[in-house]
Order: sequence, then structure tokens, then C-alpha cells
Amino acid sequence: MANVGLQFQASAGDADPQSRPLLLLGQLHHLHRVPWSHVRGKLQPRVTEELWQAALSTLNPNPTDSCPLYLNYATVAALPSRVSRHNSPSAAHFVTRLVRTCLPPGTHRCILMVCERSDAFASACALARAFPLFTHRSGAARRADKKTVTVEFFLVGQDNGPVEVSTLQCLANATEGVRLAARIVDTPCNEMNTDTFLEEIKKVGKDLGITPTIIRDEELKTRGFGGIYGVGKAALHPPALAVLSHTPEGATQTIAWVGKGIVYDTGGLSIKGKTTMPGMKRDCGGAAAVLGAFRAAIKQGFKDNLHAVFCLAENSVGPNATRPDDIHLLYSGKTVEINNTDAEGRLVLADGVSYACKDLGADIILDVATLTGAQGIATGKYHAAVLTNSAEWEAACVKAGRRCGDLVHPLVYCPELHFSEFTSAVADMKNSVADRDNSPSSCAGLFIASHIGFDWPGVWVHLDIAAPVHAGERATGFGVALLLALFGRASEDPLLNLVSPLGCDVDAQEGHVERDSKRRRLV
Repeated sequence: MANVGLQFQASAGDADPQSRPLLLLGQLHHLHRVPWSHVRGKLQPRVTEELWQAALSTLNPNPTDSCPLYLNYATVAALPSRVSRHNSPSAAHFVTRLVRTCLPPGTHRCILMVCERSDAFASACALARAFPLFTHRSGAARRADKKTVTVEFFLVGQDNGPVEVSTLQCLANATEGVRLAARIVDTPCNEMNTDTFLEEIKKVGKDLGITPTIIRDEELKTRGFGGIYGVGKAALHPPALAVLSHTPEGATQTIAWVGKGIVYDTGGLSIKGKTTMPGMKRDCGGAAAVLGAFRAAIKQGFKDNLHAVFCLAENSVGPNATRPDDIHLLYSGKTVEINNTDAEGRLVLADGVSYACKDLGADIILDVATLTGAQGIATGKYHAAVLTNSAEWEAACVKAGRRCGDLVHPLVYCPELHFSEFTSAVADMKNSVADRDNSPSSCAGLFIASHIGFDWPGVWVHLDIAAPVHAGERATGFGVALLLALFGRASEDPLLNLVSPLGCDVDAQEGHVERDSKRRRLV
């Protein structure tokens, strides 16, 4: 899959499935609405209209089903006919699974995706997850042939006209962001260290005409970034804070996306065990999602100030490693007593959100992180956890997740009951909770929020994506689609406007929320 090029076209054209294998995919009632005249050229001379109709009549999705049309060259697959209220109407997770299991092999292949226009964005991002870019299998290195998968959408229901060129470009940019994030997360730390991650940031910056701001190594210590410096100072490759800034004319608000970029997490001196450490290359999933989403958002015409803040470090073991009982001064000016060096993500993010508040003047700060193992217990493998000081943004995150396929579910936001878990006798706070049975994922998010203040008048959103950042042993690129959908109203793109819940469902009349008697515009 690593050498597969993904192309979105208004029409994939006609071809004998023996020369270009084909997968037709959609909900069964949508597949029934595809006229034979539209698929005939993609199936003949191997498949007749009678065979096509017979295949549709045999499908019985529970939750999915598939039927071969001609050997292993053409297949039709049905998504679940209905989903629950906490799932995406696009059935995005099943799209990925069916593409992985049902797409026929071949050098040049075609997918005909049948769906409503409102599900096209989620479906495209789900398709992209089936084609990861990273591999070090020796057989893949010997194959020089470039494979292509051409995707054509057939839209049904309301607004079922042809897919515009602008929509195809939006889908291409979004899926490139998903695959970029997944590639970074899949790459092991002996290659994706902090130096390499900075090169990825510079590459995106060059593509967008943006020069990143980079604060690194001893300069972090000098300038007061005690969280990032303290976590990464024992590693061979030094820690860094990097920022990509998009500041267009006419911007009316400033948004900061802050990503946790722990390129590897041994746990530090509070070291992880042999069964829990494998997979910790994925601890940079938040920063990877921010990078992929930032690239796509700017390419799609983001209208407001947008800063991507990357908190990069390797949580390593060595003579210079932070010890439990050490006290660090963070960029917020608050002191933190370390009682668990494996609770490092909140330390780097605390510096990141403080910088976004103090130096970047952000009105809206959203941090994304593979923060807690408890997230997978709290909200499961498929739903990220959201913690925010705004009920409106909590609801918006859930709605955006359903519309884009990156599912989200709320955590308890109650700092007056939970923040006491961090009480320290010698510092402003500890970095890990006293009681691990008291909503630890909520508490971890509150630690980050405390470094901008619980009375801060802006909007703060925390997304814990620890579990959905991967499916099995593969990264998903989770978070890219969610950020693009959530902030779609700040884009000029009509498709991102369509999937964004902000400015329409939350408060349709004015696109504003009221919080602490202060108006904050929704993007």
C-alpha cells in the first residue's frame, strides 16, 4: 500500500475491470440508486446488467456485506444501512475496513464511492486511511512500479449533482494531510526523531511559503520552557518548540492548534514495562495531526490567523533525565513537582498553550494529544475524548466528529472537583494525580488548562486521541479530518463549510456563543 497514489476525479472513465479492477462501495439503498448506464462502462464486458442487479439483491449488510462480480477483478460492497447516534452517518470506519478487504489487487484500480454529498468528506478521509504511506518491507523496496487508485464519487440524495473541481481539490488536500499524519506516526523513532520532525515541519512551511519559528535545546531552558526542556533534555536529539504561523489580511480572530509531539515515550525514569512501551512511537500523533491539518487548511484558504504549535521531545532515560521529586518552572510561571515522569505530555502541552496565550494572543486554543491510556477506557478505541471550557464547543466537536468520521465524545469538565488531584506541598502542583480512579483523562486535560487559567475568557479545547490514533499496528491519521471540519467555517471552501457545525447548528442566527458575558465569534 505504501507506493499507492490516491487520485480523486469527477469521472474515472470506463475500463475493462480485468485491466482496471473495480470496487463499488456504498450503503445498499444508495447502491440501488446507481443507474446501470453509469457503471456499465466500468464493468463490461465482464459483468452484465442482470448480474449487477442480482449481486445487489444478494447483499445483506450486517453490518457490512460484499459480493464479487467477476473473479477478483470487480466487487460491490455494502456499508451498514443504519448507524447509532454516536457514529458517523458515513460509516467511515467500515469504509476503511471494506476498502482494505474488498479492493481487488492491481497496479491501476478504481473505487466508485456512492454516498450523499454531506458524507463525501468523511468517506474520502476514510478511504485514505486504507492506504498508509510508510513501510520498510524489503519486497516493497524492490518494487519500483507506482500504483494508483482512482476514486470517483457518485452522489445521491439532495444536492446530488456532479462533484466540482474545487471539491476534488479539497478532498485531495484533506487526504494528503491524513496520510502525512499517519506516515509520521508510523515511522519509528530511529528515523522520526525531533530533528526529523522539524524537517517535516520545515517542508510543509516551504510548501506554504511560511518560515517556522523554532526554539530549541538550551534556548528552551533560557526562555522558561521548563516543561518541554525537562521532558526532552536526556535525549540525544534535543527538544524543540516549533510554530508555523498563517496571518492573512482581514483576519478577525486568532486560533492556535497545539500538538503533543513526543517522538518516543519510554516513560522516563518512571519507565514503562516491556508490554506497554512498544507502540510509543505513536506519542507524536497530536503534533502529526496538527501538521497534516494545518497544511490542508491553509491550502483551502483559511481566512483567520492560524498558528500550529509543535511541542517536540523524546522522553528518554539518561544521566540528565528528569527525576521524580524534581520541580520545573513552566512557561506559565507555575511550578510543577514531578511525581511521575511518564506523565510528560501534559508538561510539554502546558508550555505550548501558555505560549499560544501569552505570545500569540490566541482567542481559541485547541490542543491535540495522545495524552492518556485511560482515554481508551473512558471513550473507547474509536472516539477521541474532548474536554473544554465551552459547552457550545463540546457539542460542536461531537457534531464535527460525526460529520468527518473522526469520532469524539465528551469528558467530564469539573475543575473545582478534579484539580485538587494535583495538590503539592512544595510546588504549585504535581504533574500526576493522587487518585488514578478519579477520571484521570479529565484531570490530565485540566492540568493543561490550568497553565492558561480556568478563568481565561477564551475558548480552550483539549482532544485526547490516544486510542483512535491507531487501528491495530497502523496509524490512522486521526485528527486531521476533525480539525478541518471543526474549523471549516474559517475556510473559503464550500465542502468544509458543509461539514462544519460551527456558525450554523450551534447558533444559526449570528454564529456567536456567549461565554462569561463576552462574545466570541465562531469560525
